[in-house]
Amino acid sequence: MAEKDIAEKTLEAYNDVFADIVNVLLFNGKHLVGENDLEEESPYSSYKTDGKLHAQERDVAKYWRQGLVRIAFYGLENQTGIDTDMPLRLFGYDGAAYRAQLLTDKAPRYPVITLVLYFGYEKQWKIPATLYDCISIPEELKPYVNDYKMNLFQIAYLTDTQAAMFQSDFRIVADYFIQMRKNRSYVAPDTTIKHVHELLQLMSVMTKDNRFKDAYSPDMEGGNVKMCEVLDKIENRGVDNAFSLVRFLMDNNRLDDLKKASEDESYRNRLMAEFFPRKINQ
Repeated sequence: MAEKDIAEKTLEAYNDVFADIVNVLLFNGKHLVGENDLEEESPYSSYKTDGKLHAQERDVAKYWRQGLVRIAFYGLENQTGIDTDMPLRLFGYDGAAYRAQLLTDKAPRYPVITLVLYFGYEKQWKIPATLYDCISIPEELKPYVNDYKMNLFQIAYLTDTQAAMFQSDFRIVADYFIQMRKNRSYVAPDTTIKHVHELLQLMSVMTKDNRFKDAYSPDMEGGNVKMCEVLDKIENRGVDNAFSLVRFLMDNNRLDDLKKASEDESYRNRLMAEFFPRKINQ
């Protein structure tokens, strides 16, 4: 779980990627937030219950500032599945960020904005999207209960025009999920990757396909590696694995398995997963 959390956050922690996400999703592609305008903030906060302090952690958090003045606080939360308690969690995160501002006596107050990035493409996230969706409120009390609406962005359901607005590596991420939602297949664009290791880690986690992570090698850094080259490497490795599987079955006189694998794709995939567990993720 710790490795998954780190992989989700590393790419978006780069200021160029973080600013790009905010500019496209909040400002329709206008370059309002510069990468040099962002200041790191700890993703940790705490709350007290039963007399004890409990930690809560955002995925990525940064201040947007101009000079010495903080304009806003931005938080990013990644989701691969639908969380029915998400608005409640965000309400706690944002409340803690506002509470922290009370510790500074003279500094001007600033808004807190959290963006939820949902990467699912087989099912749209419709509810819950507000605090009202999460809790049962008698009609008599509704006038006195403030609602809270989360800023939900379904990456796979962005338009092609929106995806084209991204200027960072996140454009590759968005394009992948949009294509998978529309076509159930992916054709890599002729786009150079800047943060190679971090992008492939994120893709591996979000797609649950370790082949992205396994395709990485240090010599990819500092060059002009493109996503199409990564896919070529993945496909070539898959071919190598297939040949290795054939050799193994023949050497061990498992001819019945070899025949069945040649005719039954699901059985072949099961054998591939058995012999190459880090390269094939069913």
